[in-house]
Amino acid sequence: MKKIIKKILIIGFVIFLLMQLYQPARNESYEQELTANFTKMYDAPKNVETILQTSCFDCHSNNTNYPLYSYIQPARFFMEEHIKDGKKDLNFNEFGKYSKRKQENKLEAIIKQIKSDEMPLASYTLLHKNAIVTPAQKEEVINWINKTKDSLSLEN
Repeated sequence: MKKIIKKILIIGFVIFLLMQLYQPARNESYEQELTANFTKMYDAPKNVETILQTSCFDCHSNNTNYPLYSYIQPARFFMEEHIKDGKKDLNFNEFGKYSKRKQENKLEAIIKQIKSDEMPLASYTLLHKNAIVTPAQKEEVINWINKTKDSLSLEN
């Protein structure tokens, strides 16, 4: 019985080591069109920009700050899936490329998800305590987004 357990552990360890060879491309782009960047387009106040960068941009932008655990599989695989899904739903770096209608819809969705505590994900804030958004920060971001929405409506 001990030999079987030992073989299983060795095989598991070898599989774990082989998994480390798979390292997908990182979500890092330094050649960005600043005119399409959400916080630059709407001249976000520094405090709002900081909240968004700390709590949202890792999954919803073209630049992710990778923690140490991201170099180890399978953590990296799960992280890349979250980033891919997050960018598919909303990419702050490409916000300006969305139609005005889509921008308005995304702003509504952001407010809804912040209010309902859907974002940032609990699994993300579990490992990234600095990404937890306080009620005061939520209110600050929501108020700023509402003003931004109003300015979009005036442009139409």
